[in-house]
Amino acid sequence: MTLAEAASFEMERKRSRFLARAVPVASPQEAMEKVGALSDPDASHNCWAYRVGDQYRFSDDGEPGGTAGRPILSAIEAQGVDRVLVLVSRQFGGIKLGAGGLARAYGGAAASCLRGANKLEIWPTVRLRVSVSFADLGAVKTLLAHHAEVTALGDEYGPDGASFILRIPRPHRDLFASGLCDATRGRARVEELGE
Repeated sequence: MTLAEAASFEMERKRSRFLARAVPVASPQEAMEKVGALSDPDASHNCWAYRVGDQYRFSDDGEPGGTAGRPILSAIEAQGVDRVLVLVSRQFGGIKLGAGGLARAYGGAAASCLRGANKLEIWPTVRLRVSVSFADLGAVKTLLAHHAEVTALGDEYGPDGASFILRIPRPHRDLFASGLCDATRGRARVEELGE
């Protein structure tokens, strides 16, 4: 799962205000750019964590070690989301929360933000090269238009027909290949190129 769109959640603990913001990200580089964009310069602390596949990182931004970034990352993992950055900005209210209180506040704000976010499924994908004759080109283009989950990555035209490179969710590969076989009466060639 990942986020369909940005989400936010605000709460107060002992006069400190915690504003959690979660955004979808495609890469660690994008996550770090979003940290800069979302950080509140007036906040006492801007603590964050991201996960993109098996890559993750977090920051306590001056809070005692392990009381902010790690609890935010734990909230991401507990919610089962990927390709996400969560940043929690704290406006200090004058009352110290202690290590446990900080961890509960940062982790709780992150978890509440992610629970309320709109999510969508991430499918593993596979790249395919589909080669067809010009006679079958219309049928193939019609089939492609009906499979919204297919992403065209490139096409080539030669003297004998066309070749398309597509990205398709792995669970839909066999259904797509079957539809392609039916549409071209078995004349289309499908080659799997990997992920």
